[in-house]
Amino acid sequence: MNFIIKLLLSGLAVITAAYLLPGVHISGFISAIVVAIVLGLFNALVRPILIILTIPVTIFTLGLFIFVINAIIILMVSSILNGFEVDGFWWALAFSIVLTIVTSIINSAIKES
Repeated sequence: MNFIIKLLLSGLAVITAAYLLPGVHISGFISAIVVAIVLGLFNALVRPILIILTIPVTIFTLGLFIFVINAIIILMVSSILNGFEVDGFWWALAFSIVLTIVTSIINSAIKES
C-alpha cells in the first residue's frame, strides 16, 4: 500500500513540474505515473553507471555535473515514452530541478502529518 501511495505522489510531482514548465508536455496523470516509474528505473539502473563514467568531470565541477546527468536521463525517458515530451536540454534541466523541489515539498508535507 505504501508503494502505491509513493507512486501516486511521484506522479503528482511529475504532473506538477510539467504544469509549471511550458517546455515540458505530458498527456495526463496516467502518463505521469508511467514517467515516474520509468524515471525511477533509469535513476536506479542508468544513473549510477553515468556517475561512475563521469567521476572526473563531476569532481572538476564540484558535483554540478550531476544536474547534467539528471537532464540526460530525463531526455532519455522522454525519447522512449509517448505522452511525455521535453523540448530540449535546458527544459530537461529545469524539469529536473523543479521535480526535485516539488518532490521535497510533498515528502515534507507527508512527514509532518
